[in-house]
Amino acid sequence: MQKTVAVVTGTRAEYGLLRPVIEKIAASERLRLRLVVTGAHLSERFGNTVQEIEQSGVPIDRRIPILTHPSTPLGSCKTVADTIGCFSDYFEETRPDAVLVLGDRYEIFAVASAAAMLHIPVAHISGGDVTLGAADEFFRHSITKMASLHFPSCAQYANRLVAMGEEPRRVFNVGGLGDENIRTLKLKDKAQLAQDIGFSLDEPYLLVTYHPETAGNANPVAQVQQLLEALDTLPQLRVIFTLANADAGGEAINETLRNYVAQHSNAIAFTSMGMLNYLSAMRTTAAVVGNSSSGVVEAPSFGIPTVNIGERQAGRLRCPSILDCAGDTASIRAALVTALSPEFAAKAQAQQSPYYNGTATSSEIVRILSEFLFSDLAQQTKTFFDAPLAEHYFD
Repeated sequence: MQKTVAVVTGTRAEYGLLRPVIEKIAASERLRLRLVVTGAHLSERFGNTVQEIEQSGVPIDRRIPILTHPSTPLGSCKTVADTIGCFSDYFEETRPDAVLVLGDRYEIFAVASAAAMLHIPVAHISGGDVTLGAADEFFRHSITKMASLHFPSCAQYANRLVAMGEEPRRVFNVGGLGDENIRTLKLKDKAQLAQDIGFSLDEPYLLVTYHPETAGNANPVAQVQQLLEALDTLPQLRVIFTLANADAGGEAINETLRNYVAQHSNAIAFTSMGMLNYLSAMRTTAAVVGNSSSGVVEAPSFGIPTVNIGERQAGRLRCPSILDCAGDTASIRAALVTALSPEFAAKAQAQQSPYYNGTATSSEIVRILSEFLFSDLAQQTKTFFDAPLAEHYFD
């Protein structure tokens, strides 16, 4: 008898990472896939990226629209409430044996909340990270405490989960899915990519993604304007923008970027490039720029320099190929000049990604998830694990 796994995806980046896991669950003899598509995938504002999933041929069990409120903090709060309601109904109707989620977004927090409250085991990919500049920080750790099974992307994050009270027997250091995609996908060469995206790549180019810093009160338009002013000081470069996500302030950033591209022939913007085009662009870019996790987690696998701006990714495990800088124009420009130097490019090329551990991450996730669901552990109540403390603050 097969066990049913509901896999939920709400964004382009998340689906790109989950894709090999989804395909292996669909092909499994022991597991039955229920793929649920929600969030930005179903929004015209964010590219209607459900089309990319449809083109993959993997059947979608349910489409659950949730983005009916403005991209504001209050709107995000209301979206969480709506999402819990929608997914409570779906999970009660279908009663999957487990719900598999990735990451730390507010809609995934809501999905995990609904599953946990209905006593459906949650399996969580990419727990244990730290991102001090985004509200994702507390969403991620909240999902950890609701989850029964954990798939962190490196040893440091696995250890952090145990320090948070998660039982070691429920934590598996499987490596990063982004790194696996880079090592297994057949990527396009620069000429083919340029033809497919309709943008010349004959000159050096930057791959830029900038999301709102949701942990503070900074103005997202003012933030991205500093980046654009820095780019204007380097007019010899071409720029590929991938637009911001559905976080509060994302739409304002995207309007600013579209206006910039309309006035600059050396720039182009995409709501979504698709995983294949995006990673192909990353492989031959001069540098990855902005504050997306891909610059910290995936770019090091290519040996590509990253200019990471501001605090959104603060706390994540760093590779020496990453240059952190403040969000003002002068700091961004200085970091870009360093990243583009032959010396730093050579340094980046020599690095080994900390998210690579030599395993096929997606295969390991599906194997472990299958074993878990057919074991007694899936029915056992999770207990708090008291890890030995290095220091005792309250003795």
